[in-house]
Amino acid sequence: MHRTTERHHHGIEQLYRSLDSDDADTAVSVIVKVRGETCDIDCLYCYEKRKEAPGGARVGAAQIGRLADLFRGRHLAVEIHGGEPLTAGREHIAEILRELAALPKVARVTLQTNGVLLDEDWLDLFEELCPTLQIGISLDGDAQGNAWRVGYDGKPVYPRVAEALNLLAVRGRSVGVIAAVTPAVLGRAEAVLDHLAGFGSVNAVSFVPCFDTAIDRPTAATGRRAPASRLLQQAAVASDGGPAWAIHPDDYAEFVVAATAHWISAGHFARLKLEPAVSTIRRLRGLGTGFCHFSDLKCDHVFTLYPDGRLGSCDELPWPQAQLTLLDTTNDQREITEAQQGSNLLNQGKALMDKCTTCDYRSTCGGGCVATRWRMNLVDGQDAYCDYRMRMVDGIAALLAQPNHPGGAWCRTLRWRPRTPNSMHDVAGFAARWDDGTTPRGTVRLSTSAHGNINTVGRPGIHEADDLDPAHPQWRDAIEPGVWPLVHTVTHRWNLITYDSCEGHAYPGLELEPAARKVGILARGQNEYARVAAALCRATSAAAPGLPVSITVTLSRSELACETTGGATPVLDLALQPTADHNWDDYFAHLDDATAVFADALRDEHPSFGPACSCPIPAGRTTGKPEVEP
Repeated sequence: MHRTTERHHHGIEQLYRSLDSDDADTAVSVIVKVRGETCDIDCLYCYEKRKEAPGGARVGAAQIGRLADLFRGRHLAVEIHGGEPLTAGREHIAEILRELAALPKVARVTLQTNGVLLDEDWLDLFEELCPTLQIGISLDGDAQGNAWRVGYDGKPVYPRVAEALNLLAVRGRSVGVIAAVTPAVLGRAEAVLDHLAGFGSVNAVSFVPCFDTAIDRPTAATGRRAPASRLLQQAAVASDGGPAWAIHPDDYAEFVVAATAHWISAGHFARLKLEPAVSTIRRLRGLGTGFCHFSDLKCDHVFTLYPDGRLGSCDELPWPQAQLTLLDTTNDQREITEAQQGSNLLNQGKALMDKCTTCDYRSTCGGGCVATRWRMNLVDGQDAYCDYRMRMVDGIAALLAQPNHPGGAWCRTLRWRPRTPNSMHDVAGFAARWDDGTTPRGTVRLSTSAHGNINTVGRPGIHEADDLDPAHPQWRDAIEPGVWPLVHTVTHRWNLITYDSCEGHAYPGLELEPAARKVGILARGQNEYARVAAALCRATSAAAPGLPVSITVTLSRSELACETTGGATPVLDLALQPTADHNWDDYFAHLDDATAVFADALRDEHPSFGPACSCPIPAGRTTGKPEVEP
């Protein structure tokens, strides 16, 4: 059997869409820094206070109207932000909300607040002027997790924010929480998520990383005497390897995977949206998402407005470099697009995504956050950032495929590698026929050549690879000899269903990339899937020392599309691939030897031998079976 897999080079425009001034259908997001960096608390990790921002000033309603004029004809998603926007006062915020309510192209209004000032009067105001206002609260989990969120006196603000969340629940308001992932929550993803889910008002949680290892000095303090919060910050920044609140991308990936596993097993998914898990899941399933880290609407479609009229790109980019123009002196969107095209910062950020165009994870990762890539590139390069994105995708892909067996999320051997195209006419029918030896097997026409065996049912132009199984009289003839040791072991010794196989081909004289030796496995449900994945990992580890240096075994998670139902079934793919520093000639010269080694390792293993793979499971994590399946 042989199924063709295509490899495409995707241009940067498919990952990062430039702003088109003539495109009125695509919305833009505008972050309105109502008070610049002014805030009533002094979080030690606050990135806004590290900028050159005007303190004390306020964005006015007239500026909001001017903003709408500038983006005339285009829908706006407006986020009222800070510092702390509520420090602008009720009357001022009321003026802004009235102005937004009068603008027909404002599609969504959100408010991001630390919650300290939130009370009954504020909620009455929101319900009167903007009933659809979406509120976001900044809270880093439980009291322990909020160690870096303090007042200027250095004392925790957690109790006041928790009080605001309880008030919101009493008022019947649902809010989202943005929680920074710092060392204060590492290793405690389950407890932190449970704590946030315990607030009746919280229906969404977004975990964001503190990748701040590049920070090497504290935020400047005005006045002759630094407040207690700045003294705490000075002590934290003095730590080796970056400030004490900073984490490494690996830490964040492990936290997100653990949080996602618990989100599924504890049943929180039923009422709580979790990011970046939901966006990762949507991309794994081929769906879109509004989260810019996973979509093509990145920095060119995100703007930030400051009280002094500075208009620039995303607020997470470094300022003043991210400034594009001034609100009052800009006439139309064309001037904005010209400023974007001339921005060194945006061009540098976009250039950092060039490597994404050939990455196997591009369709799920979406390129990530340009601002974070830029910061990471200053310190360690992008490898750590890309590694975390891939690790997160791999772990969540495993949880989707085997939600009742979360231990698979910690496997480092199986990677998410979608195959395109990868479809079958009737997946369920094929699996049922495989296990039913009494079903009549029709004769097929085998086309055999040095470039592969093709099975057909005789109709011109129709090549079906899903028509043979071990009970078919032509089964052995259909399997290419080079891959037979692997297929036979998997189907006979392991009693599994294979949906695809290829012995590998150099394609001499043809304008085709060489193909590797591979076998595709279709599991009978998630329990078998989990056992097979673990057994394949163990076999791969056992075989590794005996493989020729030119060849490695890769294990992949993918999906097989059903052309009859339109659904997709998780599958496992094993392949013998050339190692990075060897060419295809070396590969094919030692391929049969490598096949023999790996086939022996498969024969020594079995999916029933144990529940775990060969990869170490992080301390405190579980391989157990949860009570609830999403």
